[in-house]
Amino acid sequence: MKVQNTYEFNAPLEKVWDALQSPEILSNCIPGCEKFDPEGENSYLLSMRVKVAAVTGKYSGKVSIKDITFPKQYTMEVEGKGSGGTVKATGVLSFSENNGITAVDVEGEARVSGIVARVGQRILGGASKMLMNQFFTCLTSKIEKP
Repeated sequence: MKVQNTYEFNAPLEKVWDALQSPEILSNCIPGCEKFDPEGENSYLLSMRVKVAAVTGKYSGKVSIKDITFPKQYTMEVEGKGSGGTVKATGVLSFSENNGITAVDVEGEARVSGIVARVGQRILGGASKMLMNQFFTCLTSKIEKP
């Protein structure tokens, strides 16, 4: 499943970049996040509870930030497994700034298996977009607060 969107922030690029590197902000903004602990440089152990339609699952896994090219882009890899199956996702976040507005282009791919994939195949695209939008709405509130 492909994932793609652009999010804009009324903030300088460096502030947006720093927020997306902050374990505190990430743990507060990842929907359903229950645990977000450092495991080496740019790597975190994650535990979260996700509900997709009628299927709720608790997942544990790892988030890694790689191929960092400040201030242009980096790659985020997410791997998790839980009661509903497995998730493996890779996304490239690209940054640009114009007149104090920072755009973050997200392009990636996710593979989901298990009961969530079987039961919710038709709604996975909408659910992944909804979770990304929740994350970036929270991020906006953290970045743009006075």
